[in-house]
Amino acid sequence: MIQKDAQGKIILETNDSAEFSSHRKIEGWKGRAITLVAVFTAIFTLYTLILSPMDPWIFRSVHVTLLTVLGFILIPGWHSARSKIHIIDWVCVAASLYIFYYIYTNFEQLIFRAGVRPTEMDFVVALLGVILVLELARRVSGNALPLLAGTFIAYAFLGPYLPGILEHRGYSMERFFTYIYGLDGVFSVPIAISSRYIILFIIFSSFLQVSGVGKFFVEWAFSISGHLRGGPAKVAVLASALMGTMNGTSVGNAVATGSLTIPLMKRVGYSPRFAAATEAVASTGGQIMPPIMGAGVFIMAELTGIPYHNIMLAGILPAALYFLSTYFMVDKEASKLNLHGFSRAELPSIKGVMMRSYMFLPIIILFGMLAVGYSVIMAGFAGIVSCWVISLFKKETRMGPSKIIEAFDKGVRGSIQLMAVCAAAGIIMGVIALTGIGLKFASLLLSIAGASEFLALVFAMLIAIILGMGMPTTAAYAVAASVVAPGLIRMGIDPLMAHFFVFYFACVSSITPPVALASYAAASIGGSDPMKTGFTSFRLGIAAYIVPFMFYYAPGILLIGDPTVIAINAATAFIGIFALSSAVQSWYFGHVNKVQQATLLIASLLLVSPSPYFDAAGLTILIANFVVQRIKRNRAIPPVEASS
Repeated sequence: MIQKDAQGKIILETNDSAEFSSHRKIEGWKGRAITLVAVFTAIFTLYTLILSPMDPWIFRSVHVTLLTVLGFILIPGWHSARSKIHIIDWVCVAASLYIFYYIYTNFEQLIFRAGVRPTEMDFVVALLGVILVLELARRVSGNALPLLAGTFIAYAFLGPYLPGILEHRGYSMERFFTYIYGLDGVFSVPIAISSRYIILFIIFSSFLQVSGVGKFFVEWAFSISGHLRGGPAKVAVLASALMGTMNGTSVGNAVATGSLTIPLMKRVGYSPRFAAATEAVASTGGQIMPPIMGAGVFIMAELTGIPYHNIMLAGILPAALYFLSTYFMVDKEASKLNLHGFSRAELPSIKGVMMRSYMFLPIIILFGMLAVGYSVIMAGFAGIVSCWVISLFKKETRMGPSKIIEAFDKGVRGSIQLMAVCAAAGIIMGVIALTGIGLKFASLLLSIAGASEFLALVFAMLIAIILGMGMPTTAAYAVAASVVAPGLIRMGIDPLMAHFFVFYFACVSSITPPVALASYAAASIGGSDPMKTGFTSFRLGIAAYIVPFMFYYAPGILLIGDPTVIAINAATAFIGIFALSSAVQSWYFGHVNKVQQATLLIASLLLVSPSPYFDAAGLTILIANFVVQRIKRNRAIPPVEASS
């Protein structure tokens, strides 16, 4: 049942707390103590990042310890432990605190001996730390990531007994675990990004929500597209693009906006499966939407050394192609089913919404500061402050001390999952660096590329998708970037292009069957079959599997090259995406038969190539199809008899 207010307008409330649904509800003095720890974590992080930097290992250890303590208290390890904090959780909390104490008091010695000549106690502490990381990752993200990390750990010891390129000389338990639980493993690039950027932007996201900006995004999307045919689906595309800026995971985005958009899509006539798939695809697109791009972009900047603002700008056209494709898909479905949107009377007043356009300021300030070269930290902090400032404009959104505490609390709680998966991803990256398996995969890609560069790209795509199945985007990209990207770069592909290629497929793994997490989350809201929803998501998001190949064949999509070439690449790519959507949906400017559908698919592929001759051929096919449809339509309309 769609809820309406006294004026008959739809009540637009997203489920902002959905990502905390797995957390224990702890009240009383324990709840206040948890909030106090969370607020301390937020203030300590901001103070350290902006005013008083400290040694990276100590800072990252504080970050991991505080969020680990909160994680074991808030997130139950099994269903029956939801009602209260279990003794095992307290043991894990105590162990986490002791590990930090050990690192802090032995820091100067550990710098030189960890992973080289560790003591017995170094080994015990490191082993315990790795176990805690894997257990917390299991609690926050399921079994896929811990199992993958466990497989890599096993590989470190089984290497001497494996054949071919998988063989390595092996390592002792002491050396391996003290190496992994150090700056080359758990505390490596992913946790560096988590402690410096991810937590900062999740706090920013929380301030956006508490200040009312998040709700405004949804109202804005509804006011401009809710009345169009199939309106709620188009709202899902626009709202998820904006909400993806605030949410660190595609699953979290799907649940937050899907709780509102999926029931509305079903109401106007979309099937439950199509509605859920649309939300999953749109929410996954939020991970590739500048300026934040699901936090994976920060890891990309760290791994490649490319300035963050260059990566952000390069992501604009690909994100536009992705969301435009999704928009075409839902529009053509609405045309086929003759669906309508809501009446203007049921939607927010467009004039009233536009009068509050100042609420876009935090995003504009963030984007602008990043584009002109300010540091990510300063831009994020400015975004947080601007959220508080604009909240003061209206009484109902004003952020006093209690709301500021709420925003800090929610921001830190929302950081627990990404910290845990980053730490687990660090284990995998540490094994890859220690054993050299990444270079071996690079050599394998080179050998395949010797026969066909296209086959090498397909192979890289499959590895990225498989590694990303069942994992959050940030962890999926971190792992895939360590295994696949070096091989693509050695093939001669530009580093920015190679990492974007891997990043996109790590993102779309969340809508790729058989393990399509975003699709499954949306299916649970829509009441549809999860596996069928996953395959529908794959079909609707098909552009996301083609856009990365455009990076290679038409680098202008990433703003690489001459401005004229970039403009031509962009224009033909947009037309190609329209042709692809028409082919997938069997609807051009009306229904198309199988032959026309095949020609539209061919045209879409021709239009994403860099060759002007192929572009001309693709445009010719589209024009021919349009003419054929008009002729058929004119023949189908009976002639009007002249009046006597």
